[in-house]
Amino acid sequence: MRNSHSRPGAAIPAALAVAAGLLLGACSTDGVLSLRPEANVGDSGSAAPARGLQRLVPSDPMMVGFPRWNPPAEPTATMPAAEVACRRNLKRLDVKFRNLAPIDDGGACRVDWPVEVSAINGVEMKPAATLSCAMAETFSRWTRSELQPAARWRYLSGVKTIHQGSSYSCRNIRGSGRPSQHSLGNALDVMRIELKNGRDIDVRKPGWFAFRERGFLNSVRSDGCGHFNTVLGPGYDADHADHFHFDIMPRKNGAVACR
Repeated sequence: MRNSHSRPGAAIPAALAVAAGLLLGACSTDGVLSLRPEANVGDSGSAAPARGLQRLVPSDPMMVGFPRWNPPAEPTATMPAAEVACRRNLKRLDVKFRNLAPIDDGGACRVDWPVEVSAINGVEMKPAATLSCAMAETFSRWTRSELQPAARWRYLSGVKTIHQGSSYSCRNIRGSGRPSQHSLGNALDVMRIELKNGRDIDVRKPGWFAFRERGFLNSVRSDGCGHFNTVLGPGYDADHADHFHFDIMPRKNGAVACR
């Protein structure tokens, strides 16, 4: 009589196939060239729900822990006159940057002439930020005219490093179907500001008695409204509880969202 039980070795390929199916089924590309969770990022799946930038992009590959690989631009590419002029301005502002190859991740996720900024007027950018040249120029002007003077005035110190959490990132505005300005390279999120005297200033809302720190953060945030079209930060909503969001999204009649 033939043995009706399956051979032990035959179950291994089937088990592997099931495991692979479960793994792939739990993730989707969501318009990005990398796996990301299917679950709603606003749901609290654990005892400690995510706040700030982690709510916006819980597993985004463009975030600090998973930087994208940015190939350099082709030397033979013909750059538009406006982009050439923008890069000339970056050099005048003492910005350390390199030209990148065009980014096209599908849909609205596109930057035709991106740059990678690693330093501004002696201030290091960690990690290097992938931006449109227009955003790089605007952020550099804010750094030189607002951030650095504010640090010298309140702390008698220069700025050593700007720690950013997200520059170019292929994603929508959370809770909507509209593309984020990050998907165009027109936005940058600042998490921490490190001074040359060793002080490390976290953008998260400071304590009640941190008067100097609060004054410094309020100053550079409000002064940003004269440079950017959108300035958001702690106190606006839970998504921005731990960082400043700056972008140059154009609005009707030149309106500015400064909150």
